[in-house]
Amino acid sequence: MDQLAFIADILLPALWGGLLVTLQLIAAAAPFGVLIGAGIAVGRVYGSRPVQYFSRAYVAFFKGCPLLLLLFILYFGLPSAGISLSPFTASVLGFIFCNSAYDSEYIRGAIKSIREGQFTAGLALGMTRGQVIRNVILPQALRRAIPGLVNEFVYLIKYSSLAYMITVIELTGAGKMVATRYFTYNETFLVIGLVYLSLVTVTTIGAHLLERRVAVPGMASGRH
Repeated sequence: MDQLAFIADILLPALWGGLLVTLQLIAAAAPFGVLIGAGIAVGRVYGSRPVQYFSRAYVAFFKGCPLLLLLFILYFGLPSAGISLSPFTASVLGFIFCNSAYDSEYIRGAIKSIREGQFTAGLALGMTRGQVIRNVILPQALRRAIPGLVNEFVYLIKYSSLAYMITVIELTGAGKMVATRYFTYNETFLVIGLVYLSLVTVTTIGAHLLERRVAVPGMASGRH
């Protein structure tokens, strides 16, 4: 069997199944990573002292814990405490915890870049703290955090391959199985690399379009 036939008849069908699992992992983890990250960021900036301590501890732990180790704890460690998770669920939770910790840092930085006078002005207009944060601060902060959040999304695309270590057959895992069976490591991993490159390229283009769509004229920088 020549290389083109191998790629078309065997490799691509196997990788397609793995790619679908990879996309499912990303789709399940990314939104919750941003939501939890935004909550942690708000807690660190505007929360009470206990909330700030918890938020800092959350970020410190999940930024400091290697993702692979976290996946091992969730999948292999929790059953000893009576909690059993499927490989997919453990992977998604691990990605959410890791992703949200880093997303919170980007969002917190964006929040800190907004002048405090806007918060004071919102309170002076009769808005509650929650209303100011939700309607004034966060919309601006999320716009400014887009480059950082996209950067973390790209990392999520790439480190989704670690799910294979706890038996989730995603893109890299599917390719590894084909390469091991047919001894076609160069061809297989080259195609896998091109698939990841395509995903990252599409994400980058989409991010540029999103930035242009949500941009507010005259508010491109933080000096307002």
